[in-house]
Amino acid sequence: MRSIFKGRALGLLVVALLATAALVPALTPDSVEAQLSTQPDNNPLRSYADVVDVASPAVVNISAEKLVDMRSQHPFMEDPMFRRFFGDPEEDGGQRTNKSLGSGVIISADGFIITNNHVVENARDIRVTLAGERELKAEIIGTDPRTDVALIKVDAKDLPNITVADSDHLRVGDQVMAIGNPFGVGQTVTMGIVSALGRTIGLIDYENLIQTDASINPGNSGGALVNMRGELVGMNSAILSRDGGSQGIGFAIPTNMAFHIIEALKKDGVVKRAYLGVFPQPVDQSVADYYGMDSPRGVLVASVSEDTPASSAGIEDGDIILSVDDKEIKNPSMLRNVISLSEVGHKADVVILRDGKEKTLKVKLEALPGQNNTPEPTPEVNEDETLEGVTVRELSERLRVMGEIPEDIEGVLVTGVASGSNAARVGLVEGDIIQKVDNHEVENLKDFRKALGQGTDKPAFLRVFKMAQGRSIFIAVPR
Repeated sequence: MRSIFKGRALGLLVVALLATAALVPALTPDSVEAQLSTQPDNNPLRSYADVVDVASPAVVNISAEKLVDMRSQHPFMEDPMFRRFFGDPEEDGGQRTNKSLGSGVIISADGFIITNNHVVENARDIRVTLAGERELKAEIIGTDPRTDVALIKVDAKDLPNITVADSDHLRVGDQVMAIGNPFGVGQTVTMGIVSALGRTIGLIDYENLIQTDASINPGNSGGALVNMRGELVGMNSAILSRDGGSQGIGFAIPTNMAFHIIEALKKDGVVKRAYLGVFPQPVDQSVADYYGMDSPRGVLVASVSEDTPASSAGIEDGDIILSVDDKEIKNPSMLRNVISLSEVGHKADVVILRDGKEKTLKVKLEALPGQNNTPEPTPEVNEDETLEGVTVRELSERLRVMGEIPEDIEGVLVTGVASGSNAARVGLVEGDIIQKVDNHEVENLKDFRKALGQGTDKPAFLRVFKMAQGRSIFIAVPR
């Protein structure tokens, strides 16, 4: 019965289609030309070519030659049998030349170009191909890995440069176009909309990303995301993908963040960041209910580090930070971005909620400790490598602030894990905090050495606080 029914339904469908076709007049070349001639030439629905004409001359292809440490790229190279069959990288010093392909955007007629840090990082030779296949050698002016922004320059004049728009005016649903060099095939344009704003995906330290469904692929990095006037609103940076290709979830660094970094790189060659000195956490509905708020807003101060701008201004544990300089704070990432983009020495107006009342505090922001724009501190001789393949360091106040490590977490900080070591294989990574060794509490390097010295041939049984997960786990490291 099912097959008969399907057959009858198919017959009705065919009849319906044929009947519909009979109502449509036949199209001839003359009739098509006549219909097209009635459409106005400036119809914006027919083409986005005008947008491409405005923006594409300022988008360039970038080829960067890099030296790659093959051992770090391929941990199996630690295995002699693997090296026997696939070659030994140590025969050429353990390094090989690799080429990175990406994109960039000309921002001034005298040759300044913005791109992603990961496109030019560790590059020894950078070549820029302009529209018309003209190739120029570029030099790095400055890079900022923490936002994945880089500034390079070519020796040229009168170059086509892009107009920069205010990315704060973007709205979800706005049409945007991505321009770049995907897979090295040459300049390509794709179309989409702004899918979301203020995204954080954990890829870099400071994120406030534009999400778009415009197709972005490897090689698009550093390329332009433009609005329908051909103005730059973002720099394409990353994708979420299961197979490495576009799946409709791409991310761009907004111009307002990127150009703050660019101006600092132009002026000083480095980025001077301010910091507050608090460990923030999100406010959920339960926390909002406890504080008497209708809905979650702001960020909860879990702890305040000593001798920091926050402690000096009177911010306390349990305060909720609602805004900074009239900018509403919605999550910890946003707080970090707003503070880091403020000038060092700036007195920020920080609105907090305490005991059910809002209060404004003046906070003089200071330079983030340990930045490369500040004088390098004297190297601390407080590292230990007693556990094979693992380097640890005592937790100083500076390290706590830099790593946003809670005050109640004690132990030694893992600052290095050798690729291919037993520790790396069982999941110990840089940034972990070793709290215990074989049930012995660890508060400093002396405790760490003593606990390991009491061990046997058994694996070292470690209690480790994972910063990324915010919890402690046990790891057994074979000796």
